[in-house]
Amino acid sequence: MTEAETYCVQLGAKILREHAIAVDTPHAADIRQTIDRMEKIMMATQGVGIAAPQVNVSKRIIIVASRPTRRYPYAPIMAPTIMLNPAFQALSDVKEKSWEGCLSIPSIRALVPRYQSIVAQYTDLQGVFRELKLDGFVARIFQHECDHLDGKVYLDRVEDNADIISENEYYKLIA
Repeated sequence: MTEAETYCVQLGAKILREHAIAVDTPHAADIRQTIDRMEKIMMATQGVGIAAPQVNVSKRIIIVASRPTRRYPYAPIMAPTIMLNPAFQALSDVKEKSWEGCLSIPSIRALVPRYQSIVAQYTDLQGVFRELKLDGFVARIFQHECDHLDGKVYLDRVEDNADIISENEYYKLIA
């Protein structure tokens, strides 16, 4: 893959602060092309999730693909799941702070509070509405990617600037 094919939109790009548009036709060629590009970029960068605005497309599409990586060595394995028009409901008010990073904000990590347990709702590529209970790290990925669809990045959720560190310092913590 060329550098252009693995490029993820970076913090400061206007599209990362916009509300993405709902997907009306899951089978449309442009939707499939966007998803293909998202999958390629996510895999090439060892990401565990990605949202369409990160590839410069204002559509409500995310992919959640939890798996162990250098950044997240203890992540559970979940097959990549394409989700159109995702939403969620928290199953309780309990939030947990844990480390997050973002392909659109390289070299930074931060402690971010997220709901521990959620019910995710989305439409699959066949146009079928789905609900899925998600917990822990996978619930975190889902919420992180949904934020991208609403023009938010994980740094917007940080409660204390002292919770933001460089990726090099993060690697020392998880070693």
